[in-house]
Amino acid sequence: MAVLTAVVVALSTSSIVPAVAAEPTPVGAGSYTTDQVGPAPEGCAPLATDARAFITDSAPEGAVPTNDWWSSLSFKKFDCSMSEPLHAHPVSYKPSPGGLGLSYTQQPTLYGTPGGIGEFHYPYSQDLVVGVAGLNAAVAEVADWSDWTVTPSWSDGARSMKATIGHGLPLTWFEMTGGDARLTGASDLRVWLRDGARIGFSTGGADYVAFAPTGSSWTTSGSVLSSNLSGKGYLSVAALPTTPGDSDAARTAQASSYAPYAYVEVTGTRADYDYDEATSIVRTTYSFETEAHEGTNEGTIAALYPHQNVYLEGSTGDGPGGGAASGRDYESARGKMNTLVGATSFTTETPFTGVLPEVPAVATAAGDANARLDALLDAEAGDPMSIDGGDTYWTGKALGRAVRIAEIADQLDRTSVRDAALAQIEATLTDWFTASAGETEQLFAYNQNWGTLVGFPAGYGSDKELNDHHFHYGYFIVAAATLARFDPAWATDQQFGGMVDELIADANNFDRTDLRYPYLRDFDIYAGHDWAAGHGAFVNGNNQESSSEGQNFANGLIQWGTATGDDAARDAGIYLYATQTAAIQQYWFDGSGAMPDAFGHSTVGMIWGSGGAYATWFSGEAEMIQGINTLPITGGHLYLGLRPDDVVDNYDEMVAANNGNPTVWQDLLWSYLALGDGQRALAALDGDREYPVEEGESRAHTYHWIANVAELGTVDSTVTANSPLAVVFTRHGARTYVASNITQSPSTVRFSDGTSLAVPVGKTVTSGAHTWSGGGAPGGTDPTDPTDPTDPPVRAATTFYLTAGGALVTAPGSAATAVLGARSGPDAVGDPGTGLTATLDHVTGDFGGLRTTFDLGVDAGANVGNGTRLRVSYDLSGDGSFDRVETYRYFATDPVPGFERYTSVNQAMESSAGTLGVLTDGTIKVEIWNVLGNASSLVNLRDSVLEVPFGPLTVS
Repeated sequence: MAVLTAVVVALSTSSIVPAVAAEPTPVGAGSYTTDQVGPAPEGCAPLATDARAFITDSAPEGAVPTNDWWSSLSFKKFDCSMSEPLHAHPVSYKPSPGGLGLSYTQQPTLYGTPGGIGEFHYPYSQDLVVGVAGLNAAVAEVADWSDWTVTPSWSDGARSMKATIGHGLPLTWFEMTGGDARLTGASDLRVWLRDGARIGFSTGGADYVAFAPTGSSWTTSGSVLSSNLSGKGYLSVAALPTTPGDSDAARTAQASSYAPYAYVEVTGTRADYDYDEATSIVRTTYSFETEAHEGTNEGTIAALYPHQNVYLEGSTGDGPGGGAASGRDYESARGKMNTLVGATSFTTETPFTGVLPEVPAVATAAGDANARLDALLDAEAGDPMSIDGGDTYWTGKALGRAVRIAEIADQLDRTSVRDAALAQIEATLTDWFTASAGETEQLFAYNQNWGTLVGFPAGYGSDKELNDHHFHYGYFIVAAATLARFDPAWATDQQFGGMVDELIADANNFDRTDLRYPYLRDFDIYAGHDWAAGHGAFVNGNNQESSSEGQNFANGLIQWGTATGDDAARDAGIYLYATQTAAIQQYWFDGSGAMPDAFGHSTVGMIWGSGGAYATWFSGEAEMIQGINTLPITGGHLYLGLRPDDVVDNYDEMVAANNGNPTVWQDLLWSYLALGDGQRALAALDGDREYPVEEGESRAHTYHWIANVAELGTVDSTVTANSPLAVVFTRHGARTYVASNITQSPSTVRFSDGTSLAVPVGKTVTSGAHTWSGGGAPGGTDPTDPTDPTDPPVRAATTFYLTAGGALVTAPGSAATAVLGARSGPDAVGDPGTGLTATLDHVTGDFGGLRTTFDLGVDAGANVGNGTRLRVSYDLSGDGSFDRVETYRYFATDPVPGFERYTSVNQAMESSAGTLGVLTDGTIKVEIWNVLGNASSLVNLRDSVLEVPFGPLTVS
């Protein structure tokens, strides 16, 4: 058998003919490959060779949409026959072999810990199934789609059915052949209206009305409703916004108000946007294409999401409803949905509040702040990108890091630092934007089957699942926009501009005539935000974690379009940015009030189709759960500060959930806090200058951002401008007007309160409370830096040894070791009284913003399972209360005799409370004790040291 197996393997491998590598497809001076140089999207078997395997011939031509609320219908990943629940709002759906299940869930279900890691969902809970008697389809396919609708299709050869479902459509349209319509409800089904062709009923806790063609009737058998539809083959079923507390008369009245539109099929939907530059308003019209099967009305029932309703300008409609609000709202995972009856369209006017390449250096351009920032820039000059990984995501984050350094250095005339960053950016982009025959890494590959451009190496499922393209490519586009203003030739179509446009088209193609990519792949036009997962095949629907990285893409599109003179790209970016700003404030930061009180949070780490989660895919740390929706911190993320009080509340919520100040991602969280309380954020930064740096950040940018935002104040959204790159700040009632010019011509920016700013090429200019101008693009201001590199400051710190008698001394004491008693009390908590406590009283010293560090020798001998913890407390004024308490992660010792090193490097801070400052006649207290194990341990007092962030110290 082994021989036979070998022969089979040999025959099968010998039949493989290596594919001849295709010539790269040129795009200006750049190129991409059409070879499969890495994994292709993976799903149910037929998709490997045919992305349209679950799509009928009647469906629209062109690339298949992915990353949508309904994607699991066509991009089948786990259920190869039907799909996962489709959360359209207000109704959710689930295909089955016998038809389409409907669910209108009106109460949330909570999971996890209130105030901690947890989720809330309006889960799919089947109220009824609509189908054809006897239908038993092997697969549900997609027969059609439009901007926010999809048409699933079933056939078993003898019977067939199609249903049109969509966001904001409580009325579902069905067409069926081969048998009677059959509606199967829950066991609690109760009919409260029987009126010829229409029948009203309650099932599963929700109210519905079914409309058969005129002249039809319904029969009831238990929980099954049937009609022959008078042989016409169409049917509509409406979920009503009534509740279990309503009377049957109220239900009947609601059903009657929908009746004039019961026979109007929604055949298509479309959103058209327009950016009004003069008023900085994005005007979006949502239109319904319809066909009346009975009567002449053309309107439908439309439920609006909160982000639409808050900026609703007007609606059009016909029939008795006329497109007006009904006065009844639907419940949803996004909050209450206002209902328009008889609508043919509605229009929103959403404000666009502006972006900047970087906040202006009003505080850091001179004096001590400038010297401090200069030193931080010097530290980055050698490697501004500081790349942590080679895939598209980590390369993107590194590009973003370098962009921030280039922008800051340009403002401060640090041209050599700026140009070093720009050189890295250009080399990296040019490499990725150029494909060579046989190359497999640092390039982009177009997959015609799926209509997608994938960068390799890929990351986080961007290849196999088409996840996160907007996250990854947004960084590339922002970097390209920055390069475009310093080197306009690089960004032309003849050079590498075309490759930037390809990345834009893949993630969010705004040209409906370009069928190589789906229209707005990652953006859900009606829901108002992006979706991250390509297939969306989860029981809770699709999801989006980092809304701020989605906004980074929109910001890149705005700046790319502005820098290159591509108004269509600019306006598409502004549409995405303004719409998502509204949605993020409503749903991630709970402006809609959708988060249940018992959830214990007013912010989430991720949105699901059915709800939200105080969680992430990668971490349970509160800092990361909230921080993921702030990164990257850029001038394109000032929308985060539109509700300053909410910023402070969210930061405090993080501290509460974390049981203390942030111990990771401090730079991101302080930068976010600055948008609500800049002085508090600056104090936090000054109190901990040795914080661990998040991978996409730098100390230079964090200081620049916080120091300058603290001086500028909060974003003033009441004043807008006729330029996309302009923002107003206010502090103590005084406004600062900021505008940047990244084009190649001088501009004058006019603000809505009458203020104007003349902005030369390459400059950022401010007026009002702060008058400042900086930046030298293109070409720089001087070939040499006006500021010499600055020596790093001398460390203001003092080193102590512990003694067995409980003292802190500057040289080792006489005892060689101290004993830590066995753990007493709960695991991981213990009792500090069983260990060693050392104090130093009446001590005075300056604080320089450094961190506590330690290097302790600990030995548990041959004892198994011991763990040792350190806590350091500072009473800054000697009043008996500790102003700062730092608790470090415990160190698990091994059962091998000999001292191990427990250090601040290998065991980071677990929690902290309070802030550090000047130490005046204060107290330093050090506690080390066992929190695990049933045996004692030793501390080596000869070489165990603690460095406190004060110096020089004096003891009175």
